[in-house]
Parts: sequence; structure tokens; C-alpha cells
Amino acid sequence: MDVPVAANVLGVLGAVCWSIQLIPQIIINYRRHNATGLQPTMMMLWAWAGVPLGVYNNVEEFNIALRIQPQILTLLSLTTWIQCYYYERKWSVWRSLALVIPVACLMGGTQAGLIIGVRHAKDNNITWPEKLMAILSAVLLAAGVLRHYVDIYLHRTVRGISFIFVGLDAAGDVFSLLSVVFQSTFDVLGAVIYSTELVLWIGIFACGAYYNLIPWIKEKRNRGKSVAATNSNGRAEEQEGNARNLSTGIALHDLPSSTSVFRTISGEIDTVRRMGSRRGDEDVESPR
Repeated sequence: MDVPVAANVLGVLGAVCWSIQLIPQIIINYRRHNATGLQPTMMMLWAWAGVPLGVYNNVEEFNIALRIQPQILTLLSLTTWIQCYYYERKWSVWRSLALVIPVACLMGGTQAGLIIGVRHAKDNNITWPEKLMAILSAVLLAAGVLRHYVDIYLHRTVRGISFIFVGLDAAGDVFSLLSVVFQSTFDVLGAVIYSTELVLWIGIFACGAYYNLIPWIKEKRNRGKSVAATNSNGRAEEQEGNARNLSTGIALHDLPSSTSVFRTISGEIDTVRRMGSRRGDEDVESPR
């Protein structure tokens, strides 16, 4: 299906969605001066995913929007990744820049070199390098999302994930997938790349419905019956708070009120532990 205008418009929409879903996280971290609950591993996986994805989209000569999209993903993911060290590990600005700039240069140089090499191989009818790039990008994108599945499995709940921004990320996959469809020639591997992450995000929504929405509906019904029977609002609210603390495994009042776009329960628990450790150190150092 060859519709160049549609392919370009959809590619731009996909790039915009992928930008929107990370920019708010960066702004939130900056305003509250912490990166509570964020997993640096997830951000780094996404940053590296942009390298083979950029190679593949450029070698396959996708529309301009899809060629630029991986660069946006890598840049924003790296920015979010280094914020985790700057705010949570209390690194200085210079130490943070001394790490992230060489990493960014390494990624840029790697992508440029691979584009030249893979394009040369394609000109000589060697196709496995570009297939490898497609597989690597799909695996790395999926690995970033799978980090949430680990938390869901361990804690049997979907907490700390903004479904609005997950929806934006999924929309970016949908628009990018449609952009590939409207290219002059349908690219199977390109479709697989975006479909893989899309399917995983749909799974996150399904887990949210199973672990959060259905129990919430049941709890609301039971609470209504309990309130009508006992006429004790205070006790019902206390029971609800206790249930929430048990479901997350941590006390909610120990967590900051600000939310993250892509935070995880494991990340929150690590943060609470660090906070507790700091408080303990302060108690030891302070005179009584």
C-alpha cells in the first residue's frame, strides 16, 4: 500500500507520541528534584533500543519521521536515565555529564557506523545484518516494558504506572505500525518491531484491569454494603487503607505524593529503603 502522505503523517504522530510519553517524566523529575520509583535499567534499555531501530529505519529508507523517531527515543531515554543518578544517587552535574555525554557519543557513533556497514551489506545482497538490527530493537524495546511485568508478577498489582502515558506510548506504536503499512512496500520486520511493544502494553492494560479495576469495583460494592450495615465510615476507610498497604507491600504514607509516569513498585521500595537508611544515619550522627 503506497500512500506517502499517510505514511509521513502517521510517522510524525508516532514520533510525537513517543516524545510526549517521556517529556512529562523529565519535567516531573526536574520539578520535584527526585526520580522516585524510576528504573534506570528500563530507561537505558530504551536508549539502546533506539540505536538498532535507527539503523534499521535508515537502511530501509523509511519516511523521515520514522528515521528521526529513534533518535528522539534515545535522547529522551538517556536524559531520564541520568536524572535517576543525579537526583537519587546525588551525583553532581559534572559527574552526570561526564557519564551521559560519552554514552550518548558512543551510541551515536555506533549507530552511524552500523548504518554504513549494514547498508554496504545490503548492497551486496547480505540481509542478515539488517534483520539482526530489527530483532535487537524489538528485543530491547520489549525488555524495557517487561520490567513492569516482573513487578506485576512479584507484587500482584499494577501500581505507579500512569495508564495515560502508557496509552500514549502504545498509540505511538500504533501510528508507527500504520506508517510502515502505508509505505511503498510493506516491511514485515518493521511491523514486528512496533507490534511487539504494542502487544506488551496491551498486556499491561489487561493486568491493570485484572489486578486493579475488578478488585476496586468489588471493594467499592462491599464497602457500600458495609457502610449501609454498620454506618461506620471511619472504620471502612481505615480498612481500605490497610488493604492498600498490604497490596503494595509498603506504607503509602512513606512515599512522596508526586507520581511518576513509568515508576515501578520495586523502584519505590528501593527508594523507601534508601530514605530509611538515610534517616537511620542521621539518627546515629545526631546527639540525643
